[in-house]
Amino acid sequence: MSDAPRTLFEQADIVAALATLDSDQLDALDFGVIGFDNDTVVRRYNAFESKAAGLAPPRVLGQPLFTVVAPCMNNFMVAQRFDDALDAGEALDVTIDYVLTFRMRPVKVALRLIASPGSATRYVLVNRLS
Repeated sequence: MSDAPRTLFEQADIVAALATLDSDQLDALDFGVIGFDNDTVVRRYNAFESKAAGLAPPRVLGQPLFTVVAPCMNNFMVAQRFDDALDAGEALDVTIDYVLTFRMRPVKVALRLIASPGSATRYVLVNRLS
């Protein structure tokens, strides 16, 4: 893949791009990637996010994202948007400014929320702002 990781964060067809990345390529990105299924169980989790959040993959993979892994995202700004898109059968692709607060000092980030009807994996991408 020729795109720089930051460019990938903003890439229009990012779901297709993420689907082509194996675990090592996902770990090479310089932003966090959390992929989860329709039951909100985390299925993909990269090294950048693991290090930044201080949560090891065995603690995250297989766990519900919004109730166990990141309850600070269990609100109308994040979790509800995924629920609404799933219920409506609509695509979701929005980037929001956000402050992560779970298990850490508050950290300003840009979250990109991505879901496509028919896709088995939905994503929260986490771009930590300098």
